[in-house]
Amino acid sequence: MSTGTKLTGADIVIKALRDQGVDTIFGYPGGAVLPIYDALFKQNDIKHILVRHEQAAVHAAEGYARSTGKVGVVLVTSGPGATNAVTGLVDALMDSIPLVCLTGQVPTHLIGNDAFQECDTTGITRPATKHNYLVKDVNNLARTLHEGFYVAKSGRPGPVVIDIPKDVQFAEGTYRTPGESQPKSYRPQVKPDLNRVEEAVELIANAKRPIFYVGGGVINAGPIASQLLTQFVRMTGYPCTNTLMGLGAYPASDPQFLGMLGMHGTYEANLAMHGCDVMINIGARFDDRVTGKLSEFSPGSKKIHVDIDPSNINKNVPVDIAIVGDAAYVLEDMIRIWKARQKRPDQKALKAWWDQINQWRAKDCLRYDRTDQVIKPQYALERLRDAVKGRDDVFISTEVGQHQMWAAQFLPFDKPNRWLTSGGLGTMGYGLPAAIGAQIGNPKGLCIDVAGEASILMNIQELSTAAQYRLPVKVFILNNQWMGMVRQWQELLHGSRYSHSYSEALPDFVKLAEAFGGVGLRATKVSEVDDVIRTMIETPRFVVVDMCVDPKENCFPMIPGGKAHNEMLLGPEERVSEATPEEGMVLV
Repeated sequence: MSTGTKLTGADIVIKALRDQGVDTIFGYPGGAVLPIYDALFKQNDIKHILVRHEQAAVHAAEGYARSTGKVGVVLVTSGPGATNAVTGLVDALMDSIPLVCLTGQVPTHLIGNDAFQECDTTGITRPATKHNYLVKDVNNLARTLHEGFYVAKSGRPGPVVIDIPKDVQFAEGTYRTPGESQPKSYRPQVKPDLNRVEEAVELIANAKRPIFYVGGGVINAGPIASQLLTQFVRMTGYPCTNTLMGLGAYPASDPQFLGMLGMHGTYEANLAMHGCDVMINIGARFDDRVTGKLSEFSPGSKKIHVDIDPSNINKNVPVDIAIVGDAAYVLEDMIRIWKARQKRPDQKALKAWWDQINQWRAKDCLRYDRTDQVIKPQYALERLRDAVKGRDDVFISTEVGQHQMWAAQFLPFDKPNRWLTSGGLGTMGYGLPAAIGAQIGNPKGLCIDVAGEASILMNIQELSTAAQYRLPVKVFILNNQWMGMVRQWQELLHGSRYSHSYSEALPDFVKLAEAFGGVGLRATKVSEVDDVIRTMIETPRFVVVDMCVDPKENCFPMIPGGKAHNEMLLGPEERVSEATPEEGMVLV
């Protein structure tokens, strides 16, 4: 089909999606998008996944995008269809996930008249998206669609909304190819300033107590960025820690990996961040759950910040060397300069630094009370970890709460794009649709949603989607009968006043799974855990596991809100005293 061909707006949408390489759409039909659904019906190239709620459509597209590296695509109707999608859009914006969300709109002549299922979609989603569009002329539709994909995946990725009135979908217009539709005004900087990179390499080489602090930006930069990061970290011999969003960017099995940092990060990672003299931040945005008390965040250290989004530089934490660029390009230049200048770290200082880190490691901050009397959530995840060890096709999504943090602590990731969680927004209900999206993108993969009994109920209706498309997703519920993280904060910070955090009237999850056409399993004893996990993995249908765990267990380590990294709680009775970076941290 050549440029200049006349097509209806609905057909232009399908043609543009094909030309963008789209093979899957997650959506829910309604009156304002019926012309597009009719065009979908007439073709076989693009698969449509019918979800049960528009929020779930966006989360499924996120799971698809994060596990495949492609742009996720969503199609919803006007009014409540668009507003239901907003939570997912903000989630994608916070976590930098590339999405294009097509929303229906009432005919152009009715816009502003409070027509049936009308809302100001572009106004509502402006702060919820990287960019959005309202298309009023069918001849601009193809260009807008192609531009939307470019914006979604270029620079710092994010969600884009394209609002298409129904009359534009019916009207005939001219199709334009992607090559004719590149925006002239948006050209994010991907290659760094070499002078800044040279300065950074010099500072890295002269560090005495260095640490690599790596975020989701490395994963967004593609698999090559993670490979380059691993190469550079191993060349230096320096320690590396990842944010929640960065898990998998550096292999968790590597001895130089200190674990996750932040509010529920490891003892050694947080104290190394507090005591470092040079911090190399690659693709992280100094989130408050990582920094803790800003005035006491990594005092006295020199900070290097690599980020593709210039607005992130010096936003939360002032840095000494700022490098704007794609993580893969920056790491490539760092490695080249390091080799060309034959840089070598100060081995004596580095040995002393590792000696200190290994003392912190010896504390074994993730230990928990092992017992045969009740299933500990950490134990259940350890057994899950061992059951999938060695498999390259495992994708873990989570809901939000204690189970999310335990999963981050106890499930190791050696590769990127295997860990799917809601980081910035912390959206309950994320995990199940995200697992569905990952399963669609990776048909032979083992996709497991680690859930809590409260979070899973937020989008439990998506079990119907799993049933319809015969998706063998696994839902691994750590059922402690409470909104666990809420209960934990109420216990530690609000005098154990458990205000509305107990999950009364829970369903029978085994029967619920069976009602949706899947398999339900339950473990109430430690002796049942391994058999349940094995059956879950071997069952070629969707499975819901009700893992009945200790309702009183809390998630540690923990940095209380507003505290510094050296004020961690290691357990109900333990605190860490303040100490200078040179002295290290001492338990009291």
